[in-house]
Amino acid sequence: SGGSQDSMTLAIAHKTAKPEEQIVVDALREARPPFSPEAVVEEFAALCKLYRVNKITGDHYGGEFVKEPFRKQGLDYVLSEQPKSDLYRDLLPLLNSGRILLPKSDRTINQIVGLERKVSRAGKDSIDHGPHGHDDLANCIAGVAAATRTTGYNILGPWVDTGDDQKPPPEPGWKLAGHASFEAAEKYKKHMRAQFGRSVSFPGY
Repeated sequence: SGGSQDSMTLAIAHKTAKPEEQIVVDALREARPPFSPEAVVEEFAALCKLYRVNKITGDHYGGEFVKEPFRKQGLDYVLSEQPKSDLYRDLLPLLNSGRILLPKSDRTINQIVGLERKVSRAGKDSIDHGPHGHDDLANCIAGVAAATRTTGYNILGPWVDTGDDQKPPPEPGWKLAGHASFEAAEKYKKHMRAQFGRSVSFPGY
């Protein structure tokens, strides 16, 4: 959303090869207010280009105000067809089954576990953050998960040759998740099991 207390967020993810087909969130960025939208778009666009991303999917944050700066950076900005509540609903089974790998971010985890399901008087379910809460990172994770199921890039897939460069070998899963070492990844897995009662796996090792 585009409120004065809301962050602007970006997530980039890919899907691993069959049979796992696990969604791996490679990068997660958050610009917390106050910030310059134009400067943040420039920073986000530079990161997208590093991952060879030329189209992004987002919410109605800022409307045309945010779409045009991305276009100026050479990126197509398309609006998500799913409302936020549906994105959260579809994210839940991915989390429960371990089919999505999140970067190390306590702030993100806290936002996800702080989501609340509500039922309107008409009997319609909705999922959102609680009173005075925030869900910008959680919303971003849910959105990139939805997009990656159909359009995310596959890091193990075909490589685009630009000369005589060789296709780089796949990096180990713990490194893709942003950990500095195998030992650091193991420590994070133990922390997640102790705090949330769920296991964490890093594809590729």
